[in-house]
Amino acid sequence: MIIVVMGVEGSGKTTVGALLADQLGWEFADGDSFHPASNIEKIRHNIPLDDADRAPWLKAMHNAIRQWREQQRNAVLGCSVLKRSYREQLGIGPGVRLVHLKGDPELIARRLQTRHGHFAKPELLASQFAALEEPGNAITVDVSRAPEEIVREIRKQLGLT
Repeated sequence: MIIVVMGVEGSGKTTVGALLADQLGWEFADGDSFHPASNIEKIRHNIPLDDADRAPWLKAMHNAIRQWREQQRNAVLGCSVLKRSYREQLGIGPGVRLVHLKGDPELIARRLQTRHGHFAKPELLASQFAALEEPGNAITVDVSRAPEEIVREIRKQLGLT
């Protein structure tokens, strides 16, 4: 099974995704590692990415998911994929489950203020919420809880307890 943990920046994709993968003994991949250097530079300078910028990123993640599935490997991928079309490009469907980390914009903004060392800056948060198309086919979990509680809820809803 592949689990895609999605949400806006600061929602906890990496923290929750890595913890979930660790508890399950699965591989974890951070969607940020699939970005070409040009995307990272734009984000670093508070320039929102457009669909053309995202195309190679989405293709790289799609290829990783395809490879994991072909090799019958279980993995957790943390990535924003805020729009329905992005999720469709990843191949969400049988064998690939979607988890949406959903949170209050003010809570996430406060978290971003305390995050250091990440190339994405809090100034991009408003554009992320504006772009978000909430998925109807996802497990949705409130991010106001502790990461351990969020992971416990995800595992429960996926039947992976």
